[in-house]
Amino acid sequence: MTDVAKPAAKTRGFAESLAVFLERRSLVMLGLGFSSGLPFLLIFDTLSAWLREAGLTLEVIAFFALATLSYSLKFIWAPLVDRAVIPVLGPLLGQRRSWLVLAQGVIIFGLWMISGSNPAEDLGRIALFAVMVGFFGATQDISMDAWRIESVDVTRQGAMAAAYQWGYRIAFIVAGAAPLYLADIYNWNISYAAMAALMGIGVAAALLAPREKEAIKRPLPTGAPSRPALEWVEWIARIVLIAVAALVIGTGLTGQPNLMVGVLGLSPEAAERFTATYTDKEVGPFLQFAAVLAGFALLVLACVPLPGFKTRPGLYLAASFGLPLKDFFQRFGKTAGLILALICLYRLADFVLNLMNPFYLDLGFTKPQIADVRKIFGVVASTIGIFMGGWAVAKLGLIRTMVIGAFASPVSNLVFAWLATQGPDLSALFVAIGVDNFCTGFAGTALIAYMSSLTSAGFTATQYALFTSLYALPGKLTASQSGRIVETAARAAEPGGPFSALLPLMRGLPSGSLASGAATAGVSPAALGAGYIVFFLYSALLGVGAIILAFIVADRHFDALEEAKASDAVDRTADTAAEPPSGAH
Repeated sequence: MTDVAKPAAKTRGFAESLAVFLERRSLVMLGLGFSSGLPFLLIFDTLSAWLREAGLTLEVIAFFALATLSYSLKFIWAPLVDRAVIPVLGPLLGQRRSWLVLAQGVIIFGLWMISGSNPAEDLGRIALFAVMVGFFGATQDISMDAWRIESVDVTRQGAMAAAYQWGYRIAFIVAGAAPLYLADIYNWNISYAAMAALMGIGVAAALLAPREKEAIKRPLPTGAPSRPALEWVEWIARIVLIAVAALVIGTGLTGQPNLMVGVLGLSPEAAERFTATYTDKEVGPFLQFAAVLAGFALLVLACVPLPGFKTRPGLYLAASFGLPLKDFFQRFGKTAGLILALICLYRLADFVLNLMNPFYLDLGFTKPQIADVRKIFGVVASTIGIFMGGWAVAKLGLIRTMVIGAFASPVSNLVFAWLATQGPDLSALFVAIGVDNFCTGFAGTALIAYMSSLTSAGFTATQYALFTSLYALPGKLTASQSGRIVETAARAAEPGGPFSALLPLMRGLPSGSLASGAATAGVSPAALGAGYIVFFLYSALLGVGAIILAFIVADRHFDALEEAKASDAVDRTADTAAEPPSGAH
């Protein structure tokens, strides 16, 4: 958080940097990361195997993926998690841990109810509880991120981010494999009951977690007279508009128009045309991006006060969403826009790599080779990268680690350009995937730690949820053009074309490498290889913007911190002045 994001008094030694990973909070974060990943995969992926085995159509199964829509929209109710105190649990456990335990309890209940259902007879019930698990899984993430940020200083954020990612990945392995084994030996009902029991790991971690500092409640604007009858009508209207905004934003973020089609009540023919256009590889991403922008515009409309007419719902919603943004821009001043741009671009070079399996297959690797290297060796390399990212934050400092992480994606993409010249060489595949997964793990940890440092007391949950929703948006546009760039560059690499100078790099390719993909694209194998090289060079160039912004933001970092500290001091003085005297009612 900003109020603790100060230059380290001294550089940590190697042993001291490693010891951060064994601290109580880091071990707790490992368990919380596990409980974060478990419900997501159980409703997003594993549930589909049960539904398919029960005889459901792929169309119905695909609709269940919308149960995870809440994860894309969690910033909408994050202000509630920041401000609302849960009776009994709140005073007992604290703001963050009380929300954690409540969310985990509902997740356990939802998974248990799913385990007692039969998809052939209780499909609606399974859908209802899957949505419940998704919503409270996202709520768990909101409160978990807030606890992680508020419970340690900035030098430990890297270790906390690393522990979270390790736990999350372990959960993905468990939730992806254990239910299938249990279902094969016993049945799906016992399988999901066992997964509900495993959520107890998260509950135990939440109860063992140190209590965070007393949450700062920023006062909301007052001054509107009480009009109970009109306020009920206004609340209903605003909540409906927020729900519509959430639907539009979610449709854009996920690229899944199914729910929108159902709400609009389109005819089968109109629904088919709308879905085909919305999911088209060329036009669809632009429509989805426009939907996100339109949804945010509706959200703003739902939260702004009525012109010239103060009402308590308008003031409350405007403050709940507006104050966290105002606080961020006030604290970081002119650097705020650059920081948001950096967040948007930091992982952009990674997001465009959405055709890696076709690339490996085109080169001539077999499916088992790809699976073994990506899913086994790649996971190991990623785990090491995550660890090194956490260690770097503790040893080198947050800003240096953030700058180093900005180089990670472009560098790893250049390794793939080299792989394109090697053909189906298994040792080259190990090198490329090892470098890529290590760099991805390092950069991911650096970004999580950096975004965590940007939040401020009282707005932690809301600000971090907004950051995590923001950073993936640019990738939706750029990733859609990856295939077109490869094939266009391949045609331009034929003899006499602007990229034909790359053809000699393909001379060492064995016979048959890239042949199948080249036939599909209508180019020569050497030209397709050159097209891949151009694509990976293009993807590396996309990361240059993040590198430039990282240096600019790093240069201004301490000036921005001084502005932030001054703003925090003013805010705290104002908050103190706004509080009623002790004993007042």
